[in-house]
Amino acid sequence: MPLKLSLKPGERFVVNGAVLQNGDRRAVLLLQNKASILREKDIIQPEDANTPVKHIYFPIMMMYLEPAEANRYYDEFVVRLNEFMGVIRSTDILKECVSLSREVMAQDYYKALTRCRKLLTYEQGLLGNVHPGVPDSGAAD
Repeated sequence: MPLKLSLKPGERFVVNGAVLQNGDRRAVLLLQNKASILREKDIIQPEDANTPVKHIYFPIMMMYLEPAEANRYYDEFVVRLNEFMGVIRSTDILKECVSLSREVMAQDYYKALTRCRKLLTYEQGLLGNVHPGVPDSGAAD
């Protein structure tokens, strides 16, 4: 089943490592095969990985965008997830972390990113951030 991606005018996105930008009108793309795709709003730049969960999100994102280089980012992911789990007391959030780890180990990076966005929402609630300015729970349509 193809992935339908609805794009706003000027919206940027990454497909298999290539940065693309939509033109001046809304567009719909149908991806007929498997590809690593992220919208601009779901991408964190290294300098924006400035909270514990963003430190977890960034290496997962890089593993997803650069699967051939996943080993390069895996150790950072493990360290950051362990740090986060060491200070979290919520059983539900710890369960999310375990599931997240399983998804990464299974190389299901997109699913792991989706789960990590839930952790971002949790973290934003703890930090009292109203405008996070990074990935929200939305993904490719």
